[in-house]
Amino acid sequence: MMKYSLWVLSLYGLCLYGCQSVEINGHEDFMLLAGPLTKQLARKSGSEVNDVFDCTHPIPQGARYYFEHLQNRGVTHFKVPLSWARLLPTGLPSQPQQAVLTCYQTLLKQLVDVGLQPLVILHGSTVPDVLRSRYRSWESPELLEVFQQYAEFAFQEFGELAHTWVTMSMDDIWNDGEPAGVPSILQNIFQLNRNIYQLYRQRFPEKGRQLSIRMRASDAAILSQMEPSTQMDFLSVEIECNCASTSNVAKELKSLQISSGGLPILIYKMTVHGCSSDQLFQSSLQVLSSNDLNIVGCDMLGMIGKLDMSDTPISIPHYPGTIGFRNSYQTVWDKFGAQVPADRDLFLNDSFPTGFQWATSSESFKVEGGWSEDEKGETIWDRFGHDGLVFGNQTANLACDSYHKVDYDVYLLRGLHVNTYQFSISWARLFPSGHWGNPSEKGALYYDKLINALIKSGIQPVVTLYHWDLPQALQEYGGWTSVSIVEAFKDYADFCFYRFGDRVKTWNTFSSPWVVSHAGYGTGEHPPGITDYVVASYQVTHNILKSHAEAWHVYNDKYRKKQGGKVGIALNSDWAEPMDPSKPEDIAAADRYLQFMLGWFAHPIFVNGDYPATLQTQIEQKINECPTSKPAILPVFTAKERKRIHGTADFFGLNHYTSRLVNNSEGGCVPGPQGVGDFKARVDPTWSSTASHWIHSAPWGLRRLLNYIATEYLNVIKVPIYITGNGMPTEYSGDTLNDTSRIEYIRSYINEALKAKQLDRVDVQRFTVQSLMDAFEGKQGYNERFGLHHVNFEDADRPRTPKQSAYFYSQVISRNGFSSQKADEFTGVKAQLTKRSLVLPPSEVPSKAMVVWEKFSHQSRFQRKLYHYGTFPQDFNWGVSSSAYQIEGGWDADEKGASIWDTFTNTSGNIPANANGNVACDSYNRLEEDLYMLRALKVKSYRFSLSWSRIFPNGELTSLNQKGVDYYNRLVDGLLAFNITPMVTLYYWDLPQALQHLKGWENVTMIDIFNDFCDFCFATFGDRVKFWITFNQPHTIAWSGYGLGQIPPNIIKPGDAPYRVAHNLIKAHAKAYHTYDEKYRKSQGGAVSIALNADWIEPKDVSVPREVVAADRALQFQLGWFAHPIFKNGDYPDAMKWQVGNKSELQGLSESRLPVFTEEEKSYIRGTADMFCVNHYTTKIAGHATLRLSPPSYQYDRDLSEAEETDSPTTAINNQRAVAWGLRRLLNWIKEEYGDPDIYITENGVATKTKITFDDTARIFYYKTYIDEALKAYNLDGVKVKGYVAASLMDSFEWLNGYTVGFGLHHMDFKNPNRPRTPKYSAHFYHKIMKDNGFPMPDDEKLLHGHFCKDFIWSTATASYQVEGGWRADGKGLSIWDTFAHTPLRIFNDDDGDIACDSYNKVKEDVAMLKQLKVNHYRFSISWSRVLPDGTIKHINEAGLNYYHSLVDALLAANIEPHITLYHWDLPQVLQDDGGWENETIISRFRDYADLIFSSLGHKVKKWITINEPYNVAMIGHGYGAAAPGISFRPGTLPYIVGHNLIKAHAEAWHLYNDKYRAKQKGIISITINSDWAEPRNPYKQEDVDAARRVVQFYIGWFAHPIFNGDYSNTMKTIIRERSLAADLPKTRLPEFTPEEIKRIKGTYDYFGFNHYTTVLAFPVDYGNLQHYDADRGAGTIADHTWLDSGSSWLKVSPFGFRKILNFIKQEYGNPPIIITENGISERGPIDLNDIHRSHYYEKYINQVLKAYLLDDVDIRGYTAWSLMDNLEWATGFSERFGLFYVNRSDPKLPRVAKSSVAFYSTIINCNGFPDPASGPHECLNPVPEGTSVPPILPPSQSTVSFLGMTLSPGDAETGLYTTFALLIVATFGAICSCCCFLKAKKHSKNKQNAESINMEKQF
Repeated sequence: MMKYSLWVLSLYGLCLYGCQSVEINGHEDFMLLAGPLTKQLARKSGSEVNDVFDCTHPIPQGARYYFEHLQNRGVTHFKVPLSWARLLPTGLPSQPQQAVLTCYQTLLKQLVDVGLQPLVILHGSTVPDVLRSRYRSWESPELLEVFQQYAEFAFQEFGELAHTWVTMSMDDIWNDGEPAGVPSILQNIFQLNRNIYQLYRQRFPEKGRQLSIRMRASDAAILSQMEPSTQMDFLSVEIECNCASTSNVAKELKSLQISSGGLPILIYKMTVHGCSSDQLFQSSLQVLSSNDLNIVGCDMLGMIGKLDMSDTPISIPHYPGTIGFRNSYQTVWDKFGAQVPADRDLFLNDSFPTGFQWATSSESFKVEGGWSEDEKGETIWDRFGHDGLVFGNQTANLACDSYHKVDYDVYLLRGLHVNTYQFSISWARLFPSGHWGNPSEKGALYYDKLINALIKSGIQPVVTLYHWDLPQALQEYGGWTSVSIVEAFKDYADFCFYRFGDRVKTWNTFSSPWVVSHAGYGTGEHPPGITDYVVASYQVTHNILKSHAEAWHVYNDKYRKKQGGKVGIALNSDWAEPMDPSKPEDIAAADRYLQFMLGWFAHPIFVNGDYPATLQTQIEQKINECPTSKPAILPVFTAKERKRIHGTADFFGLNHYTSRLVNNSEGGCVPGPQGVGDFKARVDPTWSSTASHWIHSAPWGLRRLLNYIATEYLNVIKVPIYITGNGMPTEYSGDTLNDTSRIEYIRSYINEALKAKQLDRVDVQRFTVQSLMDAFEGKQGYNERFGLHHVNFEDADRPRTPKQSAYFYSQVISRNGFSSQKADEFTGVKAQLTKRSLVLPPSEVPSKAMVVWEKFSHQSRFQRKLYHYGTFPQDFNWGVSSSAYQIEGGWDADEKGASIWDTFTNTSGNIPANANGNVACDSYNRLEEDLYMLRALKVKSYRFSLSWSRIFPNGELTSLNQKGVDYYNRLVDGLLAFNITPMVTLYYWDLPQALQHLKGWENVTMIDIFNDFCDFCFATFGDRVKFWITFNQPHTIAWSGYGLGQIPPNIIKPGDAPYRVAHNLIKAHAKAYHTYDEKYRKSQGGAVSIALNADWIEPKDVSVPREVVAADRALQFQLGWFAHPIFKNGDYPDAMKWQVGNKSELQGLSESRLPVFTEEEKSYIRGTADMFCVNHYTTKIAGHATLRLSPPSYQYDRDLSEAEETDSPTTAINNQRAVAWGLRRLLNWIKEEYGDPDIYITENGVATKTKITFDDTARIFYYKTYIDEALKAYNLDGVKVKGYVAASLMDSFEWLNGYTVGFGLHHMDFKNPNRPRTPKYSAHFYHKIMKDNGFPMPDDEKLLHGHFCKDFIWSTATASYQVEGGWRADGKGLSIWDTFAHTPLRIFNDDDGDIACDSYNKVKEDVAMLKQLKVNHYRFSISWSRVLPDGTIKHINEAGLNYYHSLVDALLAANIEPHITLYHWDLPQVLQDDGGWENETIISRFRDYADLIFSSLGHKVKKWITINEPYNVAMIGHGYGAAAPGISFRPGTLPYIVGHNLIKAHAEAWHLYNDKYRAKQKGIISITINSDWAEPRNPYKQEDVDAARRVVQFYIGWFAHPIFNGDYSNTMKTIIRERSLAADLPKTRLPEFTPEEIKRIKGTYDYFGFNHYTTVLAFPVDYGNLQHYDADRGAGTIADHTWLDSGSSWLKVSPFGFRKILNFIKQEYGNPPIIITENGISERGPIDLNDIHRSHYYEKYINQVLKAYLLDDVDIRGYTAWSLMDNLEWATGFSERFGLFYVNRSDPKLPRVAKSSVAFYSTIINCNGFPDPASGPHECLNPVPEGTSVPPILPPSQSTVSFLGMTLSPGDAETGLYTTFALLIVATFGAICSCCCFLKAKKHSKNKQNAESINMEKQF
């Protein structure tokens, strides 16, 4: 068959190339003929019977398929001989046989539809009997006339369909009984043909029409008797060819052409004799390529009539005969159908070609979740789930939460080692409405992030545009049944190509569109749930095909040239096999099954732009059979549509899962594929089943299907096949991780694809396993699992855990199939070493490294914690670690010997829960699983240790265990295969027990025994291992193992054994080093060191010398014990020798307990490390102590005490706090102490309790802070930090803690025998650090240069109770804060506001400060009880009003505009006694109070705030009770009631101003709302995202939503109502506004007054049924540990949140004008006027405001710094200080002193922003303003003095003295002036009082 096919193609090419096409009637065309259709074609003993089809029976069902088959192979024309006798039995055109006429019309139409041109022969059979008997002969003129009428009839009936005609054959004339060559008959025939030709031309004058007469090549003589040009357009010739005399044929044709006057020749039929195939080809070539012949066409079938055709016939269903070409299904079935199972299932151990694409996949609606995030539109699957139509009422709302977990998903892909990831885009996420109108930028950013992450990980994205999740908005208009969807999809595709096409190079327009048509619109099983297999299903397919084609053309026309990608379609198909292979009808039925499933879509795209003939014929037949209940209506493509669809694929995407057994059946009139297709499908019960009823494993079907596709669809259009989906589901129960059935399925199917590729030469280029992870599986919800990774849908983290199938698939990928051939290996990174030749002197006591404490210990908390942004060098070595005993397990596997830890842990009671390392992480048996994690993390190196007793079971070379060696070889090779450098630790505490019987490390012979082990390891692994560590933490071995006896070998000899053991360890290390140096270094090029552990030690008091010495001694006893001999002089540090020696002498010993090195040993030890490896976890505080002499102990030898650093977070291990800043200091100490070596941090990590499984935020903070300290050491201090190793790769056996804590980046489930490994949040975070190579400066941290608008408001603020004092002065009434402050235990330190800052008496001083600041506004509040002592207008306190008049006047005189807050929390106590804000009468009383203030001050004040921070009033004062009035007993209701009344009170005050005062006073009025910004604690987690959203809505939204949007937010209303009703309350606890109130409240603002200080990290908290605001909010909050602290526990410096919440206000509330009415930072503790932290805060926060203003177009009008001066900070009293000015409370005069931040803030004001330094010095950057004095920072060692009650440095006191002196001069001058004016003033005082009264009246 292959030979034949190639021959046909060659002949076709020959016809095109060798023959000269000529223009016939202006139409250039070359005809390749086939046909005619026959009733049967039998070949028996060389005879041939050809019974031409004459419409006596219906057209065979397979005819259309046959025509397509021919058209695909290049045939252009098909012969259709008409039966005159059948058409016109009576001979009369008026009496045709209608059925025959219709039959021929249908036949011609089918030909045209498939792209074949009919060549119609008028007289192709016999004369009708009635005419023959009547006229007898062609000599009869009557017969000629009747034939002419017949011709006219045929032209009329068939002329529109046929453009090429042959009137008759001369042979047919003689076959009608005429004598050959009778002249009269010839002349009659010539005249008849002439008449017909003229008739034809008259009827069809257009070009492209052709007519001829047929004759033999030997009829040249006859031809010479006629005038050919008057009778025909070309010659239609039959020729006979004998290969022995091909020249005769050419001569005959040439003669014929000359006789015709040069007419073109169509070789109508060619009969060949005596030719082999090669001879035939050569003979045909000679004829067709002759330059002398004008040949316009040839007969394809006739020319190959004598070839061996045994492989060629096609069986046509329901057609008793055969046709000259066999169909594709028959071909494939003949090839494979006879296979016996043993041959069929034979496994092929081979590999795919290099460059093969290995992929896995996901689909948007199945994994993304975030169904309504960021304005995503609803999809039909969202609606389907919400309508309860999915299993268990499940929805895809959250699914796998992939919308937030890009990094999580890409991590899995890296672990799998795929090079391709196929995912789909959610149409509704990009176009919520389905149309281009307003694409969602956030949705597009999600896909940008995913695509970029894939590419950065070396994974090519393959994007599916549509995988079933249609926007519901489009479904409302008919979905895929609507023609309009074609244009909508085109636009959507256009946007995707435009947005992502620069990175995405492979596109699937649709995936499994058959499912959409079948299940979505046919059976209704899927959304949109339409059951209409008659019309809708076919219409959907029709529109999908057109949509696909339009998308392909968009890419082809607009993007292909630039982007260079491919666009195809992923079609799903089963393989179909005949139920009974012996039955031809079952074979035909299997073929129909494929045509109805695959061909429905593939045929139009890959064959001819139209549906398969089989499909069309079946439907036509059913329509005829079922006229009253048509089971299917197939739409029709126009010729233009067919052309546009055909060829629109650059590859053939195939989704394949299973096979079917198919038999022929009568489908009747039942709609659907089986009914219309007349077949039934089922599965073989012996096939393996899956969790899905429709998937059974029949892997051989894939190979057969691939062969079928290649034969049926890709024989002309040569494009590759991508297997775009293959997989099987398992149940959501049982052992979900050990999915052996999936492994077998994947293994078998991949191998069948391999067979198709390698054995059958099918061009398969990709295999995609479905799917990456368990997901929402459509109607089955989460009940079926296709994933290679298990997803726990019951856990909000949605943890992803690799199944065994994931590990299997990754191994297949690694081998590129199933070959055992090893991949190319990475040889490891050769260490770039500088041989350390310098000899360092011994350390002094204390060491010179004490400069580290001098440098760092005086840092302020601000300086110490300030985060540093930067990166490490490109060659920085990022790694992760483990150790053998902790992870390997296999404790007695393969002849491994016991270790001391095996012995220890298998003794009951030693470890919590009697845990041991017998299995541990089972890494000995799960190497691929460990490699998976390392690949996923993408580390550069992996530090692991060798189990000595696994290699040498008894510890000595003679006991070599090859299986242990093999394990480590596999590990090393596996690492190198993925470019991971092994860092091998030779000894990590697990000494062979056999050696411990020899006294272990106390025995000096261990030095040589260890060297033998090292020598073997260097020799065995050193060709690949380039980084060696001899010992891990020898300090722990010596002290904990032989001193304290806490760890094996559990020897308690604290006075001498640790020193002896350490002595032997150092010498053993040195010998191993020299062995490597002398034997291996030159050839292997590696490096050797030792990993020493060290805490950082901070002195208890750095200003006390002996404490510094104690800290230095602590370091020498821990780190120096081993580092000093190795890195300095070969001997112990003097501090140790001195201490131990003296202690020994005091103990009466004759010599020191510390052993002594000989000079030779010192020389041998010195320099035996190529780099400094340090393990570090925590910091301790050390102080000097004189410890006891007895019993002798290493611990007492040190003479110091150690304590925790209590300011830092605790961890899961006692006495191991996370003190990040200690790492930087330790690294600096190593640099100073050991000659600036290259340093590798070989362990650093933190333990968390095992109950913390995946969301390990504490570990995030740990790495974020510790690695940053290492970065500071590298970038800022010049420490040569070369690498960092995180401890550890996974949770493991944690020594004495067993499995109660975990250090792992991966969670290990030790209760599960599979030991599943699941990445934690920290794994993704650590990967990001490695990817970024540190912490590059984020955009949020970069300073933006620019300016605010010209009239920008610069302000600072205070509040009446906090600053005024005068609590009972001049008739002021009591406020609730007066009462609260005078209640015991309410205010810190019993502070109160009785005097506060005494601003009531210091207007001038306050205004002077404002002038110094250069603000143009000042925000202050009015004390309600000062102007209305009883809270009502019954009694107005004029003295109080006058105070505010004087303040306002002073401000205006200084060109500072007042900004007044009416209510800043200090409610008159009288009103509180009447219920306060809980009593609704407060609304009218507040209105009255506002009326008084507006009327009194409104002519001078143009900016108003009604209420400050109503949240704090409602919640802090009435919920928590931490502020006045201190109510906390009704937290579930009272805050909401108070908030309700506050909102209504505000609205009334606003309307009062608006209605009564605005027109005249022309001011603006609003409310000030405060809010933190909230970020999710884990941004990868929808639950945390939702919690953050609730925090913001319950904070800012509580009050802003009613005022700016109308009513409370739906979030608040819904949650509180549902929780209230769930608690059996009759109604919601949240009060409800009436419609009138909503209307009155909405819009009561002129700007958005906003107070902001900090950001929080939010996470969900379930409070159960507790009825409380916090429980309603359902969230807890924490702060990032890297954020700078303040003097307030709740305030952390997080400037990025300011910009975010400003944008939130813009988006949520319509971009109102915003005035920031408070923002600032506090401090507490000692006074420091150089408040650099405040300057830093203002710079960062104000710059975020500038970004929001300039970059985000947020309408920001002003900024207010909180606060002007230190004041009473409510319940914290005066302990927290927010002021720009310091208020000296130790001085009764309360003097104000500017802090350094005053100059900084005033400069920002003066510059109106941040001028760009690149533009040169800006004029606004003036020197420090006059009157501002910024004291220098003094080191603590300088003396202090007492000045005006303050303890100040001399410099500060000097400044204070000069300031006081200057003020004294001013005061003296003022007093003199006052005396001079006094008498004059007194004289006019009465008149002045009268004038003031008149003026006040005018103001009212």
